[in-house]
Amino acid sequence: MRHTTLIVPGFHGSGPDHWQTWLEQRLPDARRVRGVDWEAPVLARWAAAVRREIDESAHAVWLVAHSFGCLASVVAAADRPERVAGALLVAPADPARFGPLGLQEETAGPIDDLGPWLPQGQLGFPCAVIASTNDPWVRLTVAAYWADRWGARFINVGAAGHINVDSGFGAWPYCHDLLDGMQQAHEDLPLGAISGRRESHKGRRSALARLRHHTRSSLELRPGDPD
Repeated sequence: MRHTTLIVPGFHGSGPDHWQTWLEQRLPDARRVRGVDWEAPVLARWAAAVRREIDESAHAVWLVAHSFGCLASVVAAADRPERVAGALLVAPADPARFGPLGLQEETAGPIDDLGPWLPQGQLGFPCAVIASTNDPWVRLTVAAYWADRWGARFINVGAAGHINVDSGFGAWPYCHDLLDGMQQAHEDLPLGAISGRRESHKGRRSALARLRHHTRSSLELRPGDPD
């Protein structure tokens, strides 16, 4: 089965020394998601960009996401399950650290956890979550919780920080081998083989539509704005 590998970086993006850049350069079918402001982690906008890339791909998509990019990827994939062949989610950021308008520390007002706006059940395609015991962006137990909810294989790589350049992850052959193994193992399976019939979710029923509505509501209720 032919496919496209879509690289989805996290907050601040993935620079030239990041493992995602290293991986992208080694995969002839890979491309990076476009149209994202890497310094503004607004989940609705990021998920819209990922979903657009999935829609425009000529082939089924394998998602390779890092940090906040994992959250955007699962929202987009939930709306296009028949277009996603699988996902590798590395060091997913804790959704409780973010609100609909960005980092909780950067937004005024009460805590508004993104968790309820993520998919709550199995994603329905091959998926692995890789996490670290000392990741400053998410506790291991939180990453394991979401892996379980999404029906993903959970991989604990030990004390690896946020699995980024700062923690020594430039060239990362393990990630390349894992992705290749997942793709080969599921190469002959038709899309939808894991969870049965799968259809796109559009209009008000889509995960992105609900997230966009919540984001607009949050903008209207920002402290200091007129009632």
